[in-house]
Amino acid sequence: MFQRIRNDIRVIFQRDPAARSVVEVLLCYPGIHALLFYRVSHWLWNRRLRLPARFLSHLARFFTGIEIHPGARIGSGFFIDHGMGVVIGETTEIGNDVTLYHGVTLGGTSWKRGKRHPTLEDNVVVGAGAKILGPITIGRNVRVGSNAVVVDNVPSDTTVVGVPGRLVVPNRARKGDILAGFPSYGQPDNQAEAMPDPVAKAIACVLDQVHQIDSRLENLEQKGGNLPPPPGRDP
Repeated sequence: MFQRIRNDIRVIFQRDPAARSVVEVLLCYPGIHALLFYRVSHWLWNRRLRLPARFLSHLARFFTGIEIHPGARIGSGFFIDHGMGVVIGETTEIGNDVTLYHGVTLGGTSWKRGKRHPTLEDNVVVGAGAKILGPITIGRNVRVGSNAVVVDNVPSDTTVVGVPGRLVVPNRARKGDILAGFPSYGQPDNQAEAMPDPVAKAIACVLDQVHQIDSRLENLEQKGGNLPPPPGRDP
């Protein structure tokens, strides 16, 4: 447990340029506070001390604004940036080197017992406000865009955005790339190409059709063709 805590502190310096010292991280980062509470409450939970574990996680939520159920399973190198409003359910499984921004929910869609929360594999980045719901699997190196709502499995090495979440481009970033050139809020590096605006795309298609109609009318007039009268007028 203590080895994981040391690793949790170390990765903050790799992913947040604002971090300046270990003392600053321990005093001023709610994400690490919540994780420290979780590591202890999870230890109690595994020894069937359920009430103390839940009470400790409740205190963590009160002080940090981050709710992590002690029954969740979280790997090493886990980082919560800013953190306010993060919710992680009981049967959630999180791999190594995963990053969550504020407002992320890893929640369930059923009241039935058993696996009802998502599984995040290694090196996943989840942007601010994203919701990942149900017993689904988010593959390795996936980036989930801000405010996305994901309710289906996501294959590895991809980026998912929107409501409901949809795949936009393959994401070829590997572990080293994510740690070295960290993508803020789970957005692709080249947003103009990787995440086109669907409204702008639809407008561009309409404009292309208008230009084509104008060209056809102009050619018809040049050839001396007779154009039909406007709708509602007598010929």
